[in-house]
Amino acid sequence: MDKKGAKLLFQIFTEREECKATAVATNSPFAEWDKAFGDPRLCAAIADRITFRCTLIRPAPTPTASRPPKPAVKPQPHGDARSPAPLPS
Repeated sequence: MDKKGAKLLFQIFTEREECKATAVATNSPFAEWDKAFGDPRLCAAIADRITFRCTLIRPAPTPTASRPPKPAVKPQPHGDARSPAPLPS
């Protein structure tokens, strides 16, 4: 987001403060917001504005999100490619 957009967002949060409820959803922790807004001071001001008298909700990780991805399984060759693999006895 460019600096002009970040200032506009700050203005919106300022005008809504103590008047309207505002919900913000993000995949990034606060520590990474300065990368999105470009200006660390403006980022701190935005974070301060939206966290004043707020409730932070951090959803619990889902079981699939907390597990590492399964490695890809490669098919194993079985003998001669022209004949089927023998069945176990």
